[in-house]
Amino acid sequence: MTAVDALPLVSVLIPAYNHERFVQRCLDSVLEDPYPSKEIIIIDDGSTDDTSAKIVEWIAAHSHELRIEYAHHSNRGIAATLNELAARAHGQYLRLGASDDYLLPGGMEAQVRYLQMHPSKHAVIGDCVVVDQQGNRLHDSGMRDLHGANKKLYSSTEGIRRAVISQWAVGGPVALIRKSALDTVDRWTEGLRIDDWDFFLRLAARDALGFIDVSVCAYRLHGANLSKTRHRATRIVNLVESRRVATQRSRLFQEPYKTLLKAQSHFIGAKVAFLQRRISPLLFHMAAYALLIVISKLRHSGGHVALRKA
Repeated sequence: MTAVDALPLVSVLIPAYNHERFVQRCLDSVLEDPYPSKEIIIIDDGSTDDTSAKIVEWIAAHSHELRIEYAHHSNRGIAATLNELAARAHGQYLRLGASDDYLLPGGMEAQVRYLQMHPSKHAVIGDCVVVDQQGNRLHDSGMRDLHGANKKLYSSTEGIRRAVISQWAVGGPVALIRKSALDTVDRWTEGLRIDDWDFFLRLAARDALGFIDVSVCAYRLHGANLSKTRHRATRIVNLVESRRVATQRSRLFQEPYKTLLKAQSHFIGAKVAFLQRRISPLLFHMAAYALLIVISKLRHSGGHVALRKA
C-alpha cells in the first residue's frame, strides 16, 4: 500500500450550471490542491451555455491525472444535484464545490485532519477569500468582511450552534462532510432554494459541525450571484423560504436554541415586511423578535442545555 492509498479518499462534488467562464478554473483548483487522494464528481445541471463543452474539454486534457466522473442532465436544482453527486461519490469525505468558485491549496488537508481529530463531528467548515470575476481579491475573509460575522463565535460548540442559527455567514464551497453523515442528518432537501442553511442547521442541532479558521476556497462575486441578492422579488422568495426552514428546524433544538431560532424566524419576517413596505407586520415581527431574544437569554442562564435527537 502506498502513502496515497493510506489517506482517506476525498470526493470533490461540483454542481455546475451556466458557468462556462469559470468552471475550468474550478476544476484546475482541484488538481492544484496538494492533497493526493481525491476524485472529482461533476454534474452539469442543465446549463444553457457552453459549460458542458468546457467540462468535456477539461476532462479530455486531465482524465489521466485523477478519477473523474461526469454526468449531464436536465435542470433539477442544486439540492437534487448535490444528492446525486453524493450518491456517485466513492470517498470517505465529500468536499463541496461550486463551478464558479475554486479551492485554495492546503484547505482539503486541513479539513481532513480536523475530522480525523474530531470523530464526533460530521462536517467542518472553513473561511473563504472573496474575488471578483477576474479573480482579483476583494476580501481576505468572506465571513468577516462580506458577512460581518464574529468568527470567534464559531470556535466553540455552543458558539457555532448560536452562529448557525442567528449569524449564518458561510459563503462559497467551504464544507467537508463525512459521507456517513448523510445517513444521520438526511441529505439535502430537494425543492429548497436555501438548501445550505437547512442542511447545516440539522448538523448544528446534533453538535456535529466544526470550524477551522482557514481560507479553504475563493468565493467569486459576479453578475449572476450579485443579481440574486439585489433583485427584490427574489430576495423576498428566499427570505420566506428561510423563515419556513427556521420554524420547522426549531423543533430539532432544545432551549434556549429553539427559542433563538424562533426569534430568527421573526427577524426574517421583519425583513420580508420591510421589503414589502408593510409597516404593521414589520412592527409585529420586530416586537416578537425582541421578546424571544430576551426569553432565550433567560433560558440560557437558567439551566443546562440538552440536545434533542433529530
